Amino acid sequence: MDYSNQYLGHIKELLKRLEKEQMGVMQKGAAQMADAIKEGHSIFVFGASHAGILAQEMFYRTGGLAVVNPIFPKEVMLDVRPITKTSQMERLEGYGCIALQNSGIQKGDVLLLHSVSGRNTIAIDMALEAKKMGITTIAITSLDYSKQVTSRHVCGMNLFEIADIVIDNCGELEDSCMQLAGMKQKIAPTSTIIGAAIVNCLLIMIVERLLEMGVEPPIFHSANVDGGDAFNEKLITDYRERIFYMK
Repeated sequence: MDYSNQYLGHIKELLKRLEKEQMGVMQKGAAQMADAIKEGHSIFVFGASHAGILAQEMFYRTGGLAVVNPIFPKEVMLDVRPITKTSQMERLEGYGCIALQNSGIQKGDVLLLHSVSGRNTIAIDMALEAKKMGITTIAITSLDYSKQVTSRHVCGMNLFEIADIVIDNCGELEDSCMQLAGMKQKIAPTSTIIGAAIVNCLLIMIVERLLEMGVEPPIFHSANVDGGDAFNEKLITDYRERIFYMK
């Protein structure tokens, strides 16, 4: 049995579902982010542990928007030791509020939250706190997964029930998707590859909308081409009031 080819086929099917079912809501989210950028605001993105890979995908990189700011609370990043600490900290009540309040985010900004299960306290804390601050929230989550698990937050809700805009990554319970003969536990998650497709589609949609509005998108060049460093340095200088990862 060629399970690796089955996995690739499954990913293709999820991408087709994404195209069929989620493009409209992605356009809605992209419009919110583009409008915020046009009005002088910033985009912030967060995910705990492996969900934070999408935050890394979106900021300070070739072809990416300069005004996307990651929120990287140390205790839920993958370099913490022991790594099991991330699971404890993402369930700690109030930690998400503290992380958000110290991120530099302000009213009028947009917060993109990635949580596959959508049940853990840190992302829910952030979503609730953002609403109090007048910040639009966009969630990337698995609706199938999240609807089968209970919230770990005192409010009793999962992330998809709180966020203003919800993008479904079309994944399944536990995220892993391949059931191999002789194994009870499925392997090979889908959220990272589908999530990367989602955030890069959002990027394209944001840039399209900015161009339609006559706004020059603040996009990084590669630092590995001639002139790239100078271009990026000017971009960072021009947008220094809206960039928080250089401070």
